Amino acid sequence: MMKISFHGADQGVTGSCHLIECAGKSILIDCGMYQGGRELKEENAAPFGFDPESIDYLLLTHAHLDHCGRIPLLVKRGFRGEIITTPASLELARLVMLDSAGLQEEEARYQSRKAKRHTGKSHADIEPLYTTLDALNSLDYVGRHASYDQPLEIAPGIRATFLDAGHILGSASILLELEEGGKSHRILFSGDLGNIGNRPILRPPETPPKVDTVVMETTYGDRLHKQLEPSIQELYDAVNTTVGRGGKVVIPTFALERAQEILYYLREGLEKGKIHHYINVFLDSPMAISATEIFKRHPECYDTETLQLSRDGNDPFNLPGLHFTRETAESMAINNIDGGAIIMAGSGMCTGGRVRHHLKHNIWDKKNSIVFVGYAAKGTLARRIIDGADKVRIFGEEYPVNADIYTIGGFSAHADQAELLAWHKKTGNPATTYLVHGEEESMQAFSRLLSHTKVVMPELGDSFDLQ
Repeated sequence: MMKISFHGADQGVTGSCHLIECAGKSILIDCGMYQGGRELKEENAAPFGFDPESIDYLLLTHAHLDHCGRIPLLVKRGFRGEIITTPASLELARLVMLDSAGLQEEEARYQSRKAKRHTGKSHADIEPLYTTLDALNSLDYVGRHASYDQPLEIAPGIRATFLDAGHILGSASILLELEEGGKSHRILFSGDLGNIGNRPILRPPETPPKVDTVVMETTYGDRLHKQLEPSIQELYDAVNTTVGRGGKVVIPTFALERAQEILYYLREGLEKGKIHHYINVFLDSPMAISATEIFKRHPECYDTETLQLSRDGNDPFNLPGLHFTRETAESMAINNIDGGAIIMAGSGMCTGGRVRHHLKHNIWDKKNSIVFVGYAAKGTLARRIIDGADKVRIFGEEYPVNADIYTIGGFSAHADQAELLAWHKKTGNPATTYLVHGEEESMQAFSRLLSHTKVVMPELGDSFDLQ
């Protein structure tokens, strides 16, 4: 019997992990990290809900942490199967997993020191969720590479086709064609779908095929995005206004896709005279710097305009005054600059990384601006600032929120409600649609728009037969 079960991003936005059982094989679609408040630490460390040793294949839709972040833990706990993804996703996932492992180790050291101070015992060592070695070991299980639109025979009775999802570099929706006991079934996993609205760099999501079952994300299932052009202009206005009064612009930045997109727009704004000042721009994120280098190595994923820029010898992600700051000392030196700067630093939700240091130094000053250009999950520092907090706690101290706060929604890398609905309609009235990767109110709103399909919003651990 063909089955599907759900082990992450179920009535929540992070931790994507879905399991298909067919023809004696077990196929995992993604194995992501739960992100948000610290209380999710226990969810990441909890059992997967299946035996990692039993998994034969892991198909990765894309390299965001909430889709690949628990792969090293899966290997640590016994996975010995084959990991299959696109070449661009593999490079980015390697970067993401190694970065995550470093953060896990750093947090474990901090918690160990804290425990020792409180208990006075020298043996209060706290283990990280996984280590850098675990992340490196997980790469040993990468097997075949997937190319867009090229069916791949995973095993007898199981064929996978990766379709361009237009979300981040290398991202894919995955069509599985299953056969068992004389029955066949076509199931499509959307992965995360890109925002179509004339965004640069990547192609829009590919038209999906007709299928029996759909498993689809609903991150923005309850809302429409702002138009892109006004959002770009709002970014330019924030920069011009802030720099014009001698302030700094802090942009909490996701290292994958969003950082490269903002660099693209800043370059374009300077070239077209829409940014009125010469500005020092600091990409203060080792991970975003490496991701930008990976983007440059995969022009096969570019849209027509960006590909032409690259072929003409123009770097889509370079601009005058751009500084890459990998070293901690370079990052700290940014604090000595007196205005007239844009600081792009991770993480986008302000849950870690260097951006918290920049918020500490800038959020209390009325001359400055904090510009949010991405999604902020509940429980994160970014969400509290966006929701209008008067003061926030950073590194154990409270700081007043005096800087101007901009929330620019049009840059989202996710499809909005209308785009999700249009994508779903092209799947040909599937018998069942499973809604995942969304907050409950978003899924409920989106489910009411679906017709000619049975809608299921699975809970963690739910299992269903594929008829």
